[in-house]
Amino acid sequence: MREYLQFYIDGKWVDPVEPKTLDVINPANEEVCGKISLGNAQDVDKAVMAARRAFASWSQTSREERLEVLGRILAEYQKRFGDLATAVTEEMGAPASLAQRAQVPIGMGHLATAIEVLKTFKFEEDRGPTMIVKEPIGVCSFITPWNWPLNQIVCKVAPAIATGCTMVLKPSEVAPFTGHIFAEIMHAAGVPAGVFNMVQGDGIGVGVPMSSHPEVDMVSFTGSTRAGIEVAKNAAATVKRVAQELGGKSPNIVLDDGAFAKGVARGVATMMTNSGQSCNAPTRMLVPSKRMDEAIAVAREAASQVTVGDPNGNSQLGPVVSEIQFNKIQKLIQAGIDEGATLVTGGVGRPDGLDKGYYVKPTVFANVTNEMTIAKEEIFGPVLSILGYETLDQAIAIGNDTEYGLAAYVQAEDLSKARDVAKKLRAGQVSINGGGGDMMAPFGGYKMSGNGREWGDYAFHEFLETKAMLGYAPKEAAE
Repeated sequence: MREYLQFYIDGKWVDPVEPKTLDVINPANEEVCGKISLGNAQDVDKAVMAARRAFASWSQTSREERLEVLGRILAEYQKRFGDLATAVTEEMGAPASLAQRAQVPIGMGHLATAIEVLKTFKFEEDRGPTMIVKEPIGVCSFITPWNWPLNQIVCKVAPAIATGCTMVLKPSEVAPFTGHIFAEIMHAAGVPAGVFNMVQGDGIGVGVPMSSHPEVDMVSFTGSTRAGIEVAKNAAATVKRVAQELGGKSPNIVLDDGAFAKGVARGVATMMTNSGQSCNAPTRMLVPSKRMDEAIAVAREAASQVTVGDPNGNSQLGPVVSEIQFNKIQKLIQAGIDEGATLVTGGVGRPDGLDKGYYVKPTVFANVTNEMTIAKEEIFGPVLSILGYETLDQAIAIGNDTEYGLAAYVQAEDLSKARDVAKKLRAGQVSINGGGGDMMAPFGGYKMSGNGREWGDYAFHEFLETKAMLGYAPKEAAE
């Protein structure tokens, strides 16, 4: 039983202003596995003011000083690899194998990437008589989700540290263990007091004051579009910068060629990863209508290979994160059935043999239309919708016919055709034939999937203000 009852503020572990706790539930067995404190606006104010005080000196540090600190953070992170992996599995149900090969390593990847970018990043640029300077924006509020907890913490913290910003982090109260351990890592790495602060809590108690605090210069939020809209509203009164990575309903267009079966199978496997709890998951598979029956057969076989069960065992899929998510997914699966989609495999209820834990059957629907609920709403579970198309232009139109634009996917034998389709999809990131894993590739969305970009050098720009110093290098007076 974990008890993380203190917050990390100004380089110290401190008690909350008012004692209030929350039980953390292990989604694999529905039992209490830990307890955290819930903060309030006063805790947030203490953390923000610590960050404000630290900004005066941290913003003036050299490239070399920040590189040294990032290096120490990476070293401490590596020391806690096993602890982080165990925590991810316990708090949100990620299979141990996924925690060890992806959930934890991706945090290391963001730290290593920030180090490499920082080594050569241009903070100053001469433009004739004018000097263009990139300066840290200031105090940042980070509100992060439960589905890839370390990814979303570190992809914000690492570039913020690198650019000279100070910060307050609110990890998800649903999966808070990794956030607490990360704060321990920052402390062990000797990050100067006040540069990094962490307050646990929920959206109302901590998220709202973090996004509306007048001493916060920027808020970076990852989560649902609904919550992102509220964050933006809260931030508007103080005209702070808002960066958001929100929901998605990503299309996966499979072309009519010799790689069809491979593309369908790949799409199913990618969709099911992390129990479908990824904002960029390829939830809408588009296939030629004349090959729908073939797609159904391939998808059914691929889904049948996906094992569901104890995340500490050899299962590929663990539970979804909470009872709330489980019930939402069940409701949407039922909506797919009620609205006439063909249930290929899966369906409502837990998988056979699992009577406890928030486990969801790997579910595939076919003959889905883009007007159906399951094609429009972000399900955030292992549920795939297969839609038919008559022409490639229609496939692209259907793919773009969504309020979201976070990611898209193309599967094709002919790379030139795949590239052509990718260029026409309105999404912030398009994966061609399974392409991925590029830590330098900018990540973020079009439309209601958010604004701004994370990862690599693009992330640095989100945390920088641009100053033009005119007359910095005046021309010599004419003779």
